Parts: sequence; structure tokens; C-alpha cells
Amino acid sequence: MEESEVTTQAREVMTNRRHDMRYRLILTTMVLVSCVAPARAQLLPPILPGPGGGTPQRFILRAPGGIGVVQTLCGLIGCGLLESLGDPGSQVFVISTSSTALLNNLLLSLGITHIEPDLLVSLLPAAPLISNATQPPSGLSDTNPVQFYASTVWNGYASQPAADVIRANEARNRYNVGGAGTIGIIDTGVDPDHPALVPVLVPGYDFTRNQAGSASEIADLNQSTVAVLDGGASPVVVNGSTMAVLDQSTVAVLDGHSAFGHGTMVAGIVHLVAPTSYIMPLKAFAPDGTGFTSDIIRAVYFAVPQVNALNMSFSMPQPSPELKNALDYAAAQSVVSVAAAGNDGTATVVYPAGFQNDVMGVGSTSLYGTRSTFSNYGSVVWVAAPGEGIISTYPCGTYAAGWGTSFSAPFVTGTVGLLTNLRLLNERSASSAIANADPIGGDLGHGELDVVNALNAIQ
Repeated sequence: MEESEVTTQAREVMTNRRHDMRYRLILTTMVLVSCVAPARAQLLPPILPGPGGGTPQRFILRAPGGIGVVQTLCGLIGCGLLESLGDPGSQVFVISTSSTALLNNLLLSLGITHIEPDLLVSLLPAAPLISNATQPPSGLSDTNPVQFYASTVWNGYASQPAADVIRANEARNRYNVGGAGTIGIIDTGVDPDHPALVPVLVPGYDFTRNQAGSASEIADLNQSTVAVLDGGASPVVVNGSTMAVLDQSTVAVLDGHSAFGHGTMVAGIVHLVAPTSYIMPLKAFAPDGTGFTSDIIRAVYFAVPQVNALNMSFSMPQPSPELKNALDYAAAQSVVSVAAAGNDGTATVVYPAGFQNDVMGVGSTSLYGTRSTFSNYGSVVWVAAPGEGIISTYPCGTYAAGWGTSFSAPFVTGTVGLLTNLRLLNERSASSAIANADPIGGDLGHGELDVVNALNAIQ
């Protein structure tokens, strides 16, 4: 193939991609009314099979020569150039191709130094599901409004036992701190209109739609199936790890949306600990709880110049070298990273919590200082925090209770927000302070989070 033909094909790929992005932006900028939103936009442009036939596969690759090398590759084998991942050197990209044999043959000759599958990651606990989520904690019925810093919230949320277990309230009062800096949350997005969160939310990014702004979870609801998803009078089981206070007659709209609300819940726990830290939603996961590794990597690179900490309440069984590169970069820029240690109930190492020099892995405890039966333990855990029946914010102005290390991790991330009130941090100084935990056994690293001890250590 002549060089001019390769260049023409590459230009057509990029032109089509720009047209599709413009179309998706039009779709997703419709005005939201209450909890009504347009149907979820298409994740990616349509991918045509390459000359090799078969089902296209997604790959993350590193090309030190930049986008021109990737365009040449795609011109030769018929792959689709989907995205640049935003790394500082502009060397990491996502492609889709069914010509995997040709791809392997051309990598070295074109100077591509690394390639890995762009795998789907799941937010939700693996089977067996967390079985504790059958009875709601008593606080979930305490809907009395109380003032919590700059917003009005349910009393059951603000005064829940988990906050006392880690001594968050005592720490804020003793050291006169409320949280500083900005915390990025890589998750399913957030309800941008939740009364508890409105005062602290800053614009983020929706990587599932390539749209800057609120990174709203509400946009995942389908207008054809719901008028309003109302907060109701009783808790309803949403999935194996979450119970939300919803109207029983409208909860059916969450069919196929098993992770809907996960990001809003994680944000609410961060806010519970560090109520004056800002929160940046980074939507890398769909409402079914799945997201591409590449979107997680994009979220890290996007956030690094703007945040002090990152919360990652998800786990993957295998390490992604390019995700590690992104978190290495975050650590070098003094961003503190926190991740869930996983819900397999074993000593399994999962990622990103397993990237131990760059990330604090967080296990789960009960409200009585014992390891949760579902929590992973061992080397993947730096510290633990309560993760059973945690009450937090949920979309449409309501509240929910959750079980899992997903809801333990943001207690630690919120603590980073409080530590930032006292001094500038990096991963090493933050993890050293947080290591001043309460020893409780159960092979949970340094023990259960104690916010007073952490603040005392940093001071």
C-alpha cells in the first residue's frame, strides 16, 4: 500500500470519529428534568472488522512515535483508532482490530513498545454475592433533616456509627479541619443535584460518553421507561451489596442498571469524612458496573493535574501495566491513590490495590472491629475501614446502605482530604500517617482506620 493511501485512510478514521463525537455530544446535552434523562449514548463509534475477519478486539498500546505510528498501523491492518489516553507523552492509545495476527507481526517493526488487551472491569462483588445486604441498618430510616456543613442531610447519614468507629467527627473537631483539596472518584459518576453533594462538586468528565461536565449518573436512566425515580419510604434491594430507599413501584427502572448509584454512594462517604473537600466525578463505568481499562487510565491522566487524591472502588484480577504507569505518574505528581481490596474473602491480590507502592488497598471491617467475611486480606490491604451497612447518598436526593470494600475505601480517601488541611501530601506521607491505625487482627495490614491517629501523626 502506498504511503498516500495509508494517510488517506487514517484521515478518514479520524474524520469519522470527530463526526461521531459531535453527534454524541448533541445527544447528551439535553436538559435533565428531575431524574429523567435521555437514553444512554453509544459507548464508542461502530467498529468494522479488519481484513482478518472475526470479532474486533480492543487493545491498549504504547507507541513512542506518537499518533502517526498508530495511524500507519491502522492503515496497514484495518484497525480502528479509538482514543488517545491523555498520557503526558501522547504515546498511549486504544485500537480495535480483528487482524490480531497481522498486529503481532507489525508491532516491533513499527516501534510499538507495549500492547495489552483493553479488558472490561467490574465494580460489583464477584459471586458469591455479599449476603449481609438483607436487612437495612436502623439509621436508614432516620430521615430527620439536619445541617451538615453547607447542606441539609438525613440524620441517619450524618450520625451513623461508622463515622464514630473511625473517629472522623472527633478528628474534625479536635484539629479544626473539614477537608481540603479535590478528590477524584473514578466510578459510575454522581448525581450532580443531590442536596448533600451540590456544595462540593466540581466539573469532572464522563469517559463513557466523551463529555466534560457533571459526569452524571442520571443520564443513564432511560426516558422511555421512567418518569421519575423517587425516593420512597422503604429500603429496596438494588443488588447484592446495596439497599436504597426508593419507591417500590419505580425501582423496576433499574433493571440492567445494577451499579446505578455506586458512584454517588462513594462520593457521599468521602463527603461524610471530609465535608469541605471538593469532589470531582470521573465516570469510567456504565450503570451495569462495567468499564474499560482504557477509560480508567484516561480518568487517571485527566485527573492528575487537578486533584489531591483518587478513589478507586473497584478491583481487577490481573494487573494492567498501563494502569500502573498511569498511577506511577499520579504518585510522581503527589496524588494519593486509594483502592478497594476486593470482596473475595481470601488473601487474593487484586488491582489497582495491589500496586502497593502507589496505592493504598483498603479492606472491610464490621462495626465491631472484626474483618468482614467478604473482605480480602493479606498483602493487598494497607488498612481497613467499616464496610457493612454504610449509609450514604444515592441518586435523586435519597440515601442507601452498602456492603463491600467499595464503601470502605472512601473512608480512607476522605481522611486524605482531612490530612490535606494540615500539610501537602504525597502517597508516602499519606500512607505513613494512615498506617497509625488500630490493630485488630484478621491480617488487615496496619489495622482499622483511626482518623485522630492519622491527623496526629501528620501534625
